[in-house]
Amino acid sequence: MSGKLYLIPTPIGNLKDITLRALETLKSVDIIACEDTRQSLKLLNHFNIRKTLISYHKHNENGKSEDIINRLIEGKNIAIISDAGTPGISDPGAIIVKRCIEENIEFEVYPGATAITTALVYSGLNTDKFLFVGFLSRENKDRKEVIEGLADRQETLIFYEAPHRLESTLNFLKDNLGNRNIAICKELTKLHETILRGTLEESIEHYKENKPKGEYVLVLEGKSKTEIIEEMKSKWVDMSIEEHIKEYINQGLNKKEAIKKVAKERNLHKSEVYKFGIDI
Repeated sequence: MSGKLYLIPTPIGNLKDITLRALETLKSVDIIACEDTRQSLKLLNHFNIRKTLISYHKHNENGKSEDIINRLIEGKNIAIISDAGTPGISDPGAIIVKRCIEENIEFEVYPGATAITTALVYSGLNTDKFLFVGFLSRENKDRKEVIEGLADRQETLIFYEAPHRLESTLNFLKDNLGNRNIAICKELTKLHETILRGTLEESIEHYKENKPKGEYVLVLEGKSKTEIIEEMKSKWVDMSIEEHIKEYINQGLNKKEAIKKVAKERNLHKSEVYKFGIDI
C-alpha cells in the first residue's frame, strides 16, 4: 500500500504561526522533504522534531519528485515543507502534486501561513479581487511582456521581491503602470515587520534614503475605473454619436448592443442615442 504525501505550510517569520495539525503530522511522517535542510532544522529543532530529511528545491525538483514518488509507492509517509509559506506557491511543490495525481497516490494540502493574504489585508487596497504575480523576471523583455498583460487589470496585484531588486522594480512599475498606490510589506510576522503605504513615486523617494533590507511583498492598486473611463472618453471624444455606434458594430456588436454601450459611456439615455442609429 502506498504511503501518503503531505504539503505543509511553515511560518513566514513567527514560529508560533505553525498549526497544531502541521506539528502532529511532521512528528508522525517517515521523511520530511525540505527546500533548505539547514533552514528547516531551525524550525524542527524548535519543536523537538527529529526526522530523516531530504532536500527538495527548485534546482532538483524534477529528479527528486521521482525519488519521492518511489518512496511513497514503497509505503513511506512524506511531508514537504518550504523555507517559509506554502509549498507550491513560488516554491517547489507543483510538480510532485502533478505526479501524485498521475500515479493515483494520496496527498493532502494543509492550510497555513502565506505572505500573499497577509500582505493583501495589510495593504488597505481592494481585497475583493486580486492577482498574484510572484517574482517578476530579471530579463527586461520578459517582465515587460508580463506587465503589459497586467496594465489594464482592475484587480489588486501582488508581487514578491528581493531587497537588492526592490528599487529597480518600483521604478519599472511606475514607468509602465503609472503612479499607482502601493503597500510595501517588509518582513511579515517578524520582529522588524513594517508596512509602507503610499504612491510608487513616494516609495521610490523613500528608498533613496533607506536601503532595502529583508523580504518584500508588493501590493499594487489595480487600474482604477476612473482611469478606464477617461481612456474610453479619449477614444471617442472626437467621434460623433453615429461614428461611436458604428465603431462598436464594426467590433462585432449588434446595433442594439452598440447603442446601449454608447449610451452608458456617454452617460446618455438610450432613446437619445437610438435616434443616431436609425439609419445605420
